[in-house]
Amino acid sequence: MQVGTPNVASHEVGRSWVTPVGGFLRRSKLDELPQLINVLRGDMSLVGPRPCLPQQEELIRERRDRGVFDVRPGITGMAQLAHIDMSTPAPLAAADARYIEQQSFKLDAMILIKTVLGRGSGDVA
Repeated sequence: MQVGTPNVASHEVGRSWVTPVGGFLRRSKLDELPQLINVLRGDMSLVGPRPCLPQQEELIRERRDRGVFDVRPGITGMAQLAHIDMSTPAPLAAADARYIEQQSFKLDAMILIKTVLGRGSGDVA
């Protein structure tokens, strides 16, 4: 990101704020690697609802109403495979809640495999 970029979600930042290196890191998902430390510490899991920013009040409200915060956040999840990003809070929270209801080792393995194969769009870059 350029110096002075607003502190907002990635889908709210114009492409002019993203540097060429930042764009590459985002497209290649290398920007997600530091989250592996959080997985090793037990703060996150590999699969689960993606964490959101404190200022995403509508998403927080939707997720709270559906009990999404009862599970650890993940690096990837069902919503990313369904191309649902944080710019649509209600559908995202609903997809997160569906994941929690259906959560299993088999589902997590499928989500991980599809993520590695590049099937999900993740958050809007």
